[in-house]
Amino acid sequence: MQSDTDPGGRINLFSLVAYIPDPLGGYMDQLRQELVPSCRLRAHVTVLPPRPISEEAGKAIEQLRSQLRDLVPFDVQAKDVDMFSITSVVYVAVGAGFNKLRRMHDVLNSGALKFCEPYPYHPHLTLAQQMTPEQIGGVYETARIRWAQCPFERVFPVDVLTFVQGTAMGTWIDLAECPIGQPVATPGWP
Repeated sequence: MQSDTDPGGRINLFSLVAYIPDPLGGYMDQLRQELVPSCRLRAHVTVLPPRPISEEAGKAIEQLRSQLRDLVPFDVQAKDVDMFSITSVVYVAVGAGFNKLRRMHDVLNSGALKFCEPYPYHPHLTLAQQMTPEQIGGVYETARIRWAQCPFERVFPVDVLTFVQGTAMGTWIDLAECPIGQPVATPGWP
């Protein structure tokens, strides 16, 4: 069982994400830092939102790899800037790939990774969060303007997911890459 914290600052909080490759990912990273200067997270779409787990991380990774081998990689389309009214999170909406991300979430939210999430799963690409009420309007407008200026193709592949762990400092550590649609290696086989 995972402890709540360890001496290295890791906490019992895990998530599963698909990082957005460059050049679109780099553009989004710069935009996120412009909107929220303290943000140092890589651009990504979350497949399993943050959650505690009751198993060792290695068992959760084994489960993920086993489940993902039967799924098929797909593309995700980044659409327009929007905002969740309840949480004031500013995000880029997902067009193509939205339903595939939801199905993937539903399949993977099981076993060692099962968690009753506080909000229904809604695939999106976060640009800004944890703002003061005074910041929200300006951040939203800046996000819309800068996103409209994005010169890069707004479609990216989801073919590898990364299992990450949170730290007491609010950062995330990549624990394992989990390819989609690849057979799990069997010990003793080349």
